[in-house]
Amino acid sequence: MPEFDVVGIGLNATDTLLIVPHFPAYAGKAPFVEEIVSPGGQITGALVTCARLGLRAKYIGTVGDDERGRIQLESLRAEGINTDHVQVRRGCPNQSGYILIDRSTGERTVLWRRPDCLRLDPADIRPEMITCARLLHIDGHDTPAVEKAARIARSAGLPVTVDVDTIYHGFDRVLPHVDYLIASSEFPVQWTNERDPFKALEMIQAEYGMKVAAMTLGPYGALARAEGRFYYSPAFVVNCVDTTGAGDVFHGAFCYAVLEGFSLEEALEFSNAMAALNCMALGARGGIRTAADAYSLMRRAERRVHPDFHYRANSGH
Repeated sequence: MPEFDVVGIGLNATDTLLIVPHFPAYAGKAPFVEEIVSPGGQITGALVTCARLGLRAKYIGTVGDDERGRIQLESLRAEGINTDHVQVRRGCPNQSGYILIDRSTGERTVLWRRPDCLRLDPADIRPEMITCARLLHIDGHDTPAVEKAARIARSAGLPVTVDVDTIYHGFDRVLPHVDYLIASSEFPVQWTNERDPFKALEMIQAEYGMKVAAMTLGPYGALARAEGRFYYSPAFVVNCVDTTGAGDVFHGAFCYAVLEGFSLEEALEFSNAMAALNCMALGARGGIRTAADAYSLMRRAERRVHPDFHYRANSGH
């Protein structure tokens, strides 16, 4: 039996949240009401979600040797995530984000910086670091390193899930080794130059052959294509405090759903519920809840349906 359920390679970040009553006008000035330092990051957020859902998780990546790096590393260890292959880069600041949160809506604007000294090299990835798990979760950063990891996972028969939100040079060499693409709403259109998201997902799946090609839709849920048809899963309506980290939690929940053998419809609904719950608290990981909490929300919550996505997915158009 593998030592871990999921291994993740990719970004971590330590964020400073600035809560404002309303977003200021462009070039304007506004007071903020609260400042919070909070660990986040695409892959680490997903792994914390996996750990909270009871999975054995391992993180491969880099952190700076500054205070933000220490906060990130301590947060992962506190969640029981294995950090044996996390490199602490000397004299290098950790990736950081400054996140402006509009208290009236929960929407956020992110400013971030990742120094080049945090780059993960393909030589840092060895097969036994990947094959010790049942699933590999990656993002698009440090593309040569994640390509090597994805190749190792594919050759070992491990499912590969990917969280990608923008175009990275060389990412076309990663996609052939991906089983589950869960992209941002912008990525499929940017990648294919096809404005219709349905056609864009179909084109990506046809070219690279992944089992599932999907995209998150923010407040409207998620759209996926598998086995020649589309699946649309509407979002849950909650009292949104902060949307930071919702996508990361969605991906972690989806990894859990894959390992638990959920159908695609069940996986999308469960992941939407976990993401919605996270929006009910401040911070990228502030509202990560249990599977029982997600099932409770799924039973009682109102859905926010996008009429066009719902119609087209269910009519086969």
